[in-house]
Amino acid sequence: MKIRIVNKSKFIRSVLILLGVLSLALFTIGNTYSKTEITYKEDYIISGDTLWSIAQNEVNNNEYYKNKDIREVMYEIKQLNNIGNENLEVGQKIRIPNI
Repeated sequence: MKIRIVNKSKFIRSVLILLGVLSLALFTIGNTYSKTEITYKEDYIISGDTLWSIAQNEVNNNEYYKNKDIREVMYEIKQLNNIGNENLEVGQKIRIPNI
């Protein structure tokens, strides 16, 4: 299949416009326009706390985690506080993102 360019100047103009639109799209994709600054609150583990219960409380009461899946919240809290698969300890201090 062979493509024939009938009007060279229209073709070049179209290609330049397409490249401009793609460049603009790529430039703006990575930018966020939110000016929300994330702060962190410190919380201490009390008897009976589990990562699930902490995450559930944050989903219900923390704007930062609003409408997020509880498993994502648990994962983020674990990552932020370097918590592995071990149990939480009473008195352990953890940081939680907060808006």
